[in-house]
Amino acid sequence: MTLPDRMKFGIFLAPFHVMGENPTLGLDRDIELLQWLDHLGYDEAWIGEHHTGGWETIASPEVFIGVAAERTKHIKLGTGVISLPYHHPLMVANRMTLLDHLTRGRVMLGVGPGALITDAYMLGIDPLTQRNRMGESFDIIMRLLTESEPITYEADWFTLNEARLHLQPYTKPHFPVAVAAAMSPSGMELAGRHGASVLSIADTTVTKRHTRSLKDFWAIGEETAERHGKTMDRSEWRLVIHAYIAETRKEAIEQARIGASKFQRDYFETLMGHEPIFDGPADKIIDVATESGRWVVGTPDDLIAAIHRLDEDSGGFGGLLIVATEWGNREQVRKSYELIARYVVPQFQNSLHSLAASEQWAIEKRDQLKDMRTEALKKAGSDYEARRNDQSSK
Repeated sequence: MTLPDRMKFGIFLAPFHVMGENPTLGLDRDIELLQWLDHLGYDEAWIGEHHTGGWETIASPEVFIGVAAERTKHIKLGTGVISLPYHHPLMVANRMTLLDHLTRGRVMLGVGPGALITDAYMLGIDPLTQRNRMGESFDIIMRLLTESEPITYEADWFTLNEARLHLQPYTKPHFPVAVAAAMSPSGMELAGRHGASVLSIADTTVTKRHTRSLKDFWAIGEETAERHGKTMDRSEWRLVIHAYIAETRKEAIEQARIGASKFQRDYFETLMGHEPIFDGPADKIIDVATESGRWVVGTPDDLIAAIHRLDEDSGGFGGLLIVATEWGNREQVRKSYELIARYVVPQFQNSLHSLAASEQWAIEKRDQLKDMRTEALKKAGSDYEARRNDQSSK
């Protein structure tokens, strides 16, 4: 196994809320979910930014994180992601630095070019410029976080005149930074240029559906990092998957059948225009996606096996993020995260090895110590009788 001793577990909260429900209550459930994950000991949650489409209702991950940080204690909160072409880089750096102080170091900066083309269209941004603008902005943000001298810079979409951070980060040298990199090489190249963490959408069929494997994809970052005198850390590579867990595989599939079909057909296919993964009835999508390994819908053991497959496919990674969906009802979704925390997380955070060793040692010593215990009880009895007889004779 090439996984770290302690893998990070968390969620990728876009969020996804089906149309027709009260959006305010949906945001309340998002906050409640983070409180539940905090209670269960999850490491982190990454919060999205979207402005169109109806499903993903958080327009500012920074504002949402500010509220969530007040209602949680331990879980780290990242922007998953800030769409850099939508913002002036100095404003991004200053807002994240403020959050870094307000949360006492619990924030992480995740960046991307912007996932929804409808967002870019509404903002008057040419989609062909988004990735280059993301790179240009991120380069400036990293300079602001690491350089002490004022920065003057003229781009065709923003300007800096003797700019520097007004407030230095609480976390030294700065809060963690991560770049979203799916299967396009631009994100991985950008991460390599700065030795940054990486957030990658992946599933257990990734090597079957792309000509570039996860291993090849990571190699892009390593090669780029070497050219720029940086290093890439696999323990800071987070893979994002779709997973839903129940006590049995049958229960998981039936609980998630309707919600998963709406998620795939209404959002990804109808709204986003992605190719259907199954040309048939919507209620059969979950069966096809689960059997192919695209989604992990089943038991904790199914998710454990999927993580090992991702380990093999990738050559090693350091964090697993579950796409936050509402495929079941409220209690079923909470139960899914609880089962992961109870039975999956310990397998990848080295928290069971010593307990198992202690149990095995006790079993091996059982007969020997049982005899000693029997002798000790006999001695205690005989000592009592001796004291009693001694007292009686006086």
